[in-house]
Amino acid sequence: MTVTGSHATVEGWAELEKAAASLRFEADPGLLGDQLAGAGIPAVAIGPGAALGLAQSSGEVAAYRPVDWATATLDSVHAALGDAKVALIDAGAVRDPGDLAAGEASPGTSVADQVRAVDDRIATVAAGLDDQDTLIVAGLSDAGMGSRLRPVVVTGPAYGPGQLSSPSTRIPDLMQSSDLTVTLLRLAGIDTTDLGLGGALLDTEHRPNDAAAVERRHLALTDVDNASHEIHPLVPIFFYGLILTQLAIYLFTWRVWRREGATLAQRTRAIRLVHIVGVLAASVPAATFLANLLPWWRVSHPLPAIVGAVALFVALIAGLAFLPPWGRHLMGPVAVVGGITMAVLAIDVMTGSRLQQSSLMGLQPVVGGRFYGMGNVTFSIFATASLMLAIAAAHQAQRRWGRWPAAAVVAAIGLLTVVIDGNPAWGADGGGPPAYLPGLAYFLLALLGVGMTWRRGAIIALVTAGLFLLVGFLDSLRPAESQSHLGRFFDKLGTGGALDIVIRKAEQNWGILISSPLTVLVPFGLVFVIYVLLRPTSWGSRSLAGAFERVPTLRAGLVAWLIVMMIGFFINDSGVAIPAVGATVAIPLVVAIASRTLLEEADA
Repeated sequence: MTVTGSHATVEGWAELEKAAASLRFEADPGLLGDQLAGAGIPAVAIGPGAALGLAQSSGEVAAYRPVDWATATLDSVHAALGDAKVALIDAGAVRDPGDLAAGEASPGTSVADQVRAVDDRIATVAAGLDDQDTLIVAGLSDAGMGSRLRPVVVTGPAYGPGQLSSPSTRIPDLMQSSDLTVTLLRLAGIDTTDLGLGGALLDTEHRPNDAAAVERRHLALTDVDNASHEIHPLVPIFFYGLILTQLAIYLFTWRVWRREGATLAQRTRAIRLVHIVGVLAASVPAATFLANLLPWWRVSHPLPAIVGAVALFVALIAGLAFLPPWGRHLMGPVAVVGGITMAVLAIDVMTGSRLQQSSLMGLQPVVGGRFYGMGNVTFSIFATASLMLAIAAAHQAQRRWGRWPAAAVVAAIGLLTVVIDGNPAWGADGGGPPAYLPGLAYFLLALLGVGMTWRRGAIIALVTAGLFLLVGFLDSLRPAESQSHLGRFFDKLGTGGALDIVIRKAEQNWGILISSPLTVLVPFGLVFVIYVLLRPTSWGSRSLAGAFERVPTLRAGLVAWLIVMMIGFFINDSGVAIPAVGATVAIPLVVAIASRTLLEEADA
């Protein structure tokens, strides 16, 4: 940093701007400084970190004051503030001596000592404020190489004892760094409606401030932080374990179905085991969300705790699936697992997405990609569960009442899925409905005996695109802080910003696809499923022939699922996760259906 009198210039500003532009997140370095300067509001930066935050788009800081905290006093700090209405103050950093980058010098003191020093500096600043001033204390950097949630504390006339929240996350106790910019500008009297940033920090409600109430709030905050911290390293382990377990199930199933020389009793026992394993495996995704009903992160060994919690709910879901009377029917367990999975995710997104936060297959606050609604993994599970439920329900309806009632049942389940997933207040999923609706349309046409043509496919695509734009347009009419990313995307269609979003998502999808040998296999897996479903002479299709005959809705439903997964794969960022995760529900249930069919044929 170059300091000239009371002005400063941030060195390397051009490189910072290039780095921000390369990420395609529409970051705008210098926005805060430009807005304050444009409104004529006096502002000052105290310390180098503050200069970075208050610099204008040119890299210049109009009012900068260096600070030496070793000798700083109340008088010197407040003399540095001058007549500024907005002040950014760098109170120093906290570094963990045991978690530093290679070559980084040790801070020389413990974390506790560093925290006490920062706390003393904050106290020095706070001591000179009056009742009309607002003080925001925010941790903006990590203490080491590991990422973790950081604190935000606000005091002032508009804030009392209680929880902070933000419209950008819709989750109490969670906010983004961009929310701080909006909050500062709002407090300074600047309209942020057209800036496209986060939301101003809100004081949800004033609550008791006695010792017990403070302890409860502290426990709630540490729960959020500890759950996020403990789950983050377990997620890749879980997904690799899930993939390998699924592959083992498929191999075991193949061996059982191809087993020769076994007695009828041996073969029956093996097939019955395959059926049970299939239902258990399909119950895992829903169980990973329900596991967050238990405070597994509070125990000293979180890994066995989360595994035990998931296993408990897997057993409960599968147990319900096998209960009579539905457990005795071919499609009963499929309907129960699909219905429970769909209900868990639907209720969660309609009530604040709390089960998804810091869950094995849900949202990761420390990543900050999404805080509410349905991401790609959740959509994949939700869409797959709804289609498996639709297959089972349509099968029953078709047997009793015919094809039109069966189509009506599928339409009802499908439209409910689209509404929950696409509603900006619930799922807020821009890429879900465009992927789901074509699959739903195919399923309905197949049930009614209507063949798919290029013309019908084009009509379905146009209607889907029109509905997507309509939802985006309606969402864009809401106040900026209430919009989901659907409305913000629609607003950017006329400014060119939408193209950056599309390019960023494509780059992310490609990067994830080539990041691992297992993800590279996903497209080949899709091709294999297409081959199995569309070629009656294939080995896989012959193995499912009995199931297709007993459940006429199964083939059409699986083709619909394949359409949803393929479109979701191509149009979403990290879209490779959609078919990979969807298969963890669909294929075990198909295995369960085929195994149950073989058992019924053996009994007959």
